[in-house]
Amino acid sequence: MNLNNIPFGTTNWAEIPTTHHEGEQGYALWRTQQFDNIRVRIVEYSENYLADHWCSKGHILFCLEGELHTELEDGRTFTLTAGMSYQVADNAEAHRSSTTIGAKLFIVD
Repeated sequence: MNLNNIPFGTTNWAEIPTTHHEGEQGYALWRTQQFDNIRVRIVEYSENYLADHWCSKGHILFCLEGELHTELEDGRTFTLTAGMSYQVADNAEAHRSSTTIGAKLFIVD
């Protein structure tokens, strides 16, 4: 990740409009800011959310609220609760997210 061409700025996330993304089950609400080639998001997953795809994009993800389950394509699973994070490189381990109680995340990719 190279952080270039990004002047100092602040973001009031409450003012960023949400976009709705359906999962295989449930939905996600994204608030997205783009800074050069870096995407920064607040993502809220509904209860009983299951992603509709395996993702191979790299992320740094921080769980703000709730509980997130991450399954890797090789079968390993990980659970994040508020205050935990994960990181994965582009094209490293394909992963998908799910939650039963909902989750709110801060994601940089």
